[in-house]
Amino acid sequence: MNHPRPKARLSRALGIPLTRKCVRYLERRPYPPGVHGRARRRTSDYQVRLLEKQRLRHQYNVSEVQLRRAFDEAARDAGKTGETLVALLERRLDAVVHRSGLARSVYQARQLVAHGHFTVDGRKVDRPSYRLRPGQVVAVRQRSRQLPPFQLAATGANADGPGRPYLSVDLAGLRATLLRAPARDEVPVHCDEQLVVEYYSR
Repeated sequence: MNHPRPKARLSRALGIPLTRKCVRYLERRPYPPGVHGRARRRTSDYQVRLLEKQRLRHQYNVSEVQLRRAFDEAARDAGKTGETLVALLERRLDAVVHRSGLARSVYQARQLVAHGHFTVDGRKVDRPSYRLRPGQVVAVRQRSRQLPPFQLAATGANADGPGRPYLSVDLAGLRATLLRAPARDEVPVHCDEQLVVEYYSR
């Protein structure tokens, strides 16, 4: 395959699969893309931290500005900054839609939210960055329920492994409730968040 899809290339550059389809690309070519992909490169502390920051950013499909804003908010919190940062990102509407199995990837979740297919507590919300509070209910709008992506989601096709303890999910009813803020060890994100904190604190 001469032209791997952009997400497959990005997955190889980051060393983590960003979607399910990228898993097999990464297994076949577990090294960065490009002519020098297989060469062992010396990496500086800065590059190591930058890579972790990029990993986190792309797993949530957020812009640099959005990630920086979330970091600044996490830094003001009394808890551990890195863990708070991940918890804040995990409460984004697109992240909750993805984690609850209502979309197959964070990229699809973002698109479906932006196209106005979801409500939060019964009101339409089309902002992927909307942050949920514990107790809030995300649901697919009545008029969107017959669309193929949601018909598929209702069968459990997007569910990956055990559920998340911070979410109560009713796939048949196409709804999910955020029960509480997620703990770091409950969030399936490949990232050493302490390195992200060091990157921004430099």
